[in-house]
Amino acid sequence: MQMVLPESLQTQLQSYLFAQGTTPCAYVHSFGCQLNVSDGERIRGVLQQIGYTLTNHYEDADLILFNTCAVRGSAEDRLYGVLGNVKRYKRENPNLILVLCGCMASETHTAEFVRTHYPYVDILFGTASLSRFPKLLLEHFQGEKFAFDIGEYDDMYEGLSPSREHPFQASVPVMFGCNNFCTYCIVPYVRGRERSRKPDQIIREVRELIQHGYKEIMLLGQNVNSYGNDLDTSVTFAWLLQQIDEIPGDFVIRFLSSHPKDATPDLLDTILNEKKIGKHLHLPVQSGSDDVLRRMNRQYTTKKYLEIVDYLRSRNSDFSLTTDLIVGFPNETEIDFAGTLDLVRRVKYDNIYTFIYSKRRGTKAAEMEDKISSKEKHDRMEQLLLLQREVATEHYRRFLGRTLRVLVEGKSKRDGWLIGKDLAFIIVEFSGEESLIGTFVDVKVTKIHNWAVEGELQ
Repeated sequence: MQMVLPESLQTQLQSYLFAQGTTPCAYVHSFGCQLNVSDGERIRGVLQQIGYTLTNHYEDADLILFNTCAVRGSAEDRLYGVLGNVKRYKRENPNLILVLCGCMASETHTAEFVRTHYPYVDILFGTASLSRFPKLLLEHFQGEKFAFDIGEYDDMYEGLSPSREHPFQASVPVMFGCNNFCTYCIVPYVRGRERSRKPDQIIREVRELIQHGYKEIMLLGQNVNSYGNDLDTSVTFAWLLQQIDEIPGDFVIRFLSSHPKDATPDLLDTILNEKKIGKHLHLPVQSGSDDVLRRMNRQYTTKKYLEIVDYLRSRNSDFSLTTDLIVGFPNETEIDFAGTLDLVRRVKYDNIYTFIYSKRRGTKAAEMEDKISSKEKHDRMEQLLLLQREVATEHYRRFLGRTLRVLVEGKSKRDGWLIGKDLAFIIVEFSGEESLIGTFVDVKVTKIHNWAVEGELQ
């Protein structure tokens, strides 16, 4: 479904764009999470509808757009470094349009900081203002030195048709924002409160993707488990998964990210029972200490978390679990950290995504006293990674000699080898022809690593 630009706006924009008689090029780069990447695909679609062609090299672009991340302070530092690097392209081409958008651009202090320190940025808009980008572009063409909009959300998102970067894997947002307010997290402040898309809009988008041959559908949200809580109907995320599973076609359904407090028995049963839903759950725990979880405002205990794990594994002993872990949260004790190590041993994660805590301005945790040294945090991180390598290597033994159905994603780093994932999100490497990319194949596992398995094509 295309966004319908007012005819007058479309005409005005194109009169500026094609004034030189050539087709302008745009470069779009999204930092951060998969929701940001999904937003970037819709921005690419808007630019193409206006009249731009897309380029993968910002040296060739007439418009450069950076879709920013605000999860960690280091993400902001990196972005400002990139802005410094592209300044010379503005000098070489005064007509180059430089745009900042996304989560970082949604922070109230960013617009003034950018205006003051990076005056060559032309347009800035937040996550809520994506559909208003064409209007801001017109304001720039009409002489506005710094066009920006970090206002409220509107209903125009459904009119934004994405220009997808991948031919057989697609991300589909089901909701935006977050109501949880974990003390370390900036997301509720930059993406707002939870807002669910209407189920018919999601199902229609997925159905169209399947009709066009897509093999993997990744449903996205800051907390997909709470999908539907803000709608007038009684729909839930479990119900939505069931509806998508019924769509005819050969494809796999995955989703990110889940919050343990909303992992209901109905949702767990749906994941276990429906055929096309991946037998994998990314369930961020963040810490194995109840005291740390309380100070993070995570709203569950390790006991509650392990009840979810035990139920899944009692129904399917091979069920795959991955998680996020923060090391060195303010005043995390050795006992707290030992709880995290014990949890990793107990759950036997197939993979973990680890982060050393760093202060994030605007969050409650940034105000907490922190007596842990940087060395202690890094030492703990090393211990955690060493343990996970041991745990994963042993846990992957369950696949030895078994045949897995794998969606082939691309070429491996090894010549003549391919890489993909099975239904449980396990990385699988094997020797095969590139023509298999984008198809499902059977691979018999012959060897295990601490991050993947490898095997032979059947």
